[in-house]
Amino acid sequence: MQRNEQISVTDDCHRLSASDRVRRHVLSLLDLSAEDVLYICRRAIQIKHAPSNPNTLAGRTVGVYFRKLSTRTRTAFNVGAGRLGATVIAYGPHDLQTNTGETLQDTARILGGYLDVLVMRTNESVEEMKVFAACPTMAVVNALSSDEHPTQALADLTTILEHFGRLEGISMLYCGEGNKTAAALALAVSRIPGMRLILATPDGYGLDKQKLDIALQLASAHGAVVEETHNIGSVCGPVDVVYTSRWQEMGVSKPDPDWKRKFEPFRVSQALMNRVSGSGAIFMHDLPAVRGEDVEDAVLDGPQSLAWIQGQHKLFTAMSTMEWCVGVVNEDI
Repeated sequence: MQRNEQISVTDDCHRLSASDRVRRHVLSLLDLSAEDVLYICRRAIQIKHAPSNPNTLAGRTVGVYFRKLSTRTRTAFNVGAGRLGATVIAYGPHDLQTNTGETLQDTARILGGYLDVLVMRTNESVEEMKVFAACPTMAVVNALSSDEHPTQALADLTTILEHFGRLEGISMLYCGEGNKTAAALALAVSRIPGMRLILATPDGYGLDKQKLDIALQLASAHGAVVEETHNIGSVCGPVDVVYTSRWQEMGVSKPDPDWKRKFEPFRVSQALMNRVSGSGAIFMHDLPAVRGEDVEDAVLDGPQSLAWIQGQHKLFTAMSTMEWCVGVVNEDI
């Protein structure tokens, strides 16, 4: 989508006819250019600090379809769409007729006639989301699929950008499983010149090789650094950000009965923070946390922790992402 095809608005309400409406998807961080990533993060910060909510989605309808558990992401998109003036329809795992035999294609065709944006969490392949994204009148946002959590990475970068005032030159250490959050983070950081991400993951629980290879290629092309190690002791600081995620994603344990022993060295303790973080470094967590397992209380609740602000930023990045998906942009950013 070229810049001159986007729809420029101020924070005042701007309505468009159906034939004029732009639709763009966020199924993966790969759907966004480096400029798009930075724009969404900057716009989220602008929305957060605005004196009132922009009414930029007035007259539009947003569907929020979650088949799996969610606290932050589901709430962020429901509240965010409402604050932007949209009508919001929430679907649970048993609410659509796909449960009674209707095909995904037929369901998508119907929803495309009603919705401007569909936010989906399936924990399954993104291929299902692509069926809905094939509808030309409806934007689709991946709120968690089996291999990536793109809107989490946008909230993460927004948190870093607001705190440090920049992304360029920031060094991050991610500790824990190479899960969907880690995959999205790697794809996001790989487009930011001068940014560095060290993925410290237990042996056998690293980032998906295909995702890692893509991130390495993108980082090389954009002047960023993405690297992975299975030896947390080899990580030398200082880093600006220490990040972790829940070891048991969605509360699901591992087949290996000895898995926790492999993860224990990657727990974010105050000792680890003291060893690798520089002056002014911050701690981040995508939440929910398992206290005493992936992170110690002293770190999560300590003065370096921005985990709770990071969680709040899911709301503002949800808002800026939905705006972007329907082609609403603020030319002042």
